[in-house]
Amino acid sequence: MTPGGGRRTAAVIALVAPLLAVAATLETTVRHFGTFLSFVFAVVVVTAATWYAVTRRGVLRWAAVLVAVLGALMMVTLGLSLFLTQAAMLVVFALAGRYALGPHSAAMITGGHPAQPVPAARHGVLLINPRSGDGAAARAGLADAAAARGIKVVTLGPGDDLAALAEEAVEQGADVLGMAGGDGSQALIAATAVRHGIAYVCVPAGTRNHFALDLGLDRTDVAGALDAFTDGVERRVDLGTVNGRIFVNNASLGVYAEVVRSKGYRKAKIRAWGRLLPDLLGPTATPSNLEFDSPEGPPISAVTLVLVSNNPYDLSRVGRAGGRPRLDTGRLGIVAARGARPVGEFVAKKFEVRSTAEVPAGLDGEALLLTPPLVFRSLPGALRVRVPRTSGPGRRPVALTRRDLNALIRVASGVPAV
Repeated sequence: MTPGGGRRTAAVIALVAPLLAVAATLETTVRHFGTFLSFVFAVVVVTAATWYAVTRRGVLRWAAVLVAVLGALMMVTLGLSLFLTQAAMLVVFALAGRYALGPHSAAMITGGHPAQPVPAARHGVLLINPRSGDGAAARAGLADAAAARGIKVVTLGPGDDLAALAEEAVEQGADVLGMAGGDGSQALIAATAVRHGIAYVCVPAGTRNHFALDLGLDRTDVAGALDAFTDGVERRVDLGTVNGRIFVNNASLGVYAEVVRSKGYRKAKIRAWGRLLPDLLGPTATPSNLEFDSPEGPPISAVTLVLVSNNPYDLSRVGRAGGRPRLDTGRLGIVAARGARPVGEFVAKKFEVRSTAEVPAGLDGEALLLTPPLVFRSLPGALRVRVPRTSGPGRRPVALTRRDLNALIRVASGVPAV
């Protein structure tokens, strides 16, 4: 459909906004060059001080914190007006661009597996972890809401085996299996659903619910996700595996995995990070023995972080940075870093990490110890996931990417975006 005058005007505004942001930066640099140099110096100081604060202990750590705070105040003082201008232009770009692309912003995220209407579940079963999300299921009245829809509820009790409960539900005839809990629990139930060829429902009753968000669910409406059992549509999405273990979000090796598996992490996460980072990233840290092949050069070794995601994350979005625009590309996203320096970023169907010892890993936030080599694979379209008919990816935030800019240029010219 040819875009109307309002959308064309919005596209022009969206395209002009980043140009104005660049012009403001150039104007500040030329007219206030000394201020600009001072701002750059403050950025360098804050970056270095922050690194020292997280990798050192004792007096040096607190001195670095003080320097970082003073540097940040200097940055605000020197660059407040420019920052506000840049922020305003990005907001204008995001809002105008989203309106200009209209329904096409949703079409560009749904990918190659469109949602299909499905009948209501004949024997839907919902497993609930009452401890997830600090009791999110209880606050939402989830068990009663599920019973009102004719969904059987199985509540996980102390000492219960979630996998065994899921298998039992399938043996008793479940044709749609749902999970209300965190991403680690979601991965386990998704794996059960795939193994038995039945549909799966994600109910966002965990702490962060990243998988639910990337599926297009409203994380603030926990009970509303139950409509997937009774009035839903079904899509095919990918899963990731490492040595046969399924994950829905990501697998992390290195620093994050070491912290997650540490004693006391669940009760005091910030304290655990502060306690362990000096040993893992500081000057006395033992070099990592992780190694993998890079598609663009020689093997990469001695990395401190490897993140393998089920479909690549997109860090360029003006809005929710770090989300996955699609869950059906059939590709893994791989990001690696050595200290604070990125050393690799690419996508692959299969990825292998070598090591001379067992490797701590965090799979969707759950701590594991894996035997090398670690072989990661994408399972394209493996999971039949049901979401409420009224949900979906929706209009995603517009990004300063070639794809979105080309789409905006097309709309501004009076041509459909896609």
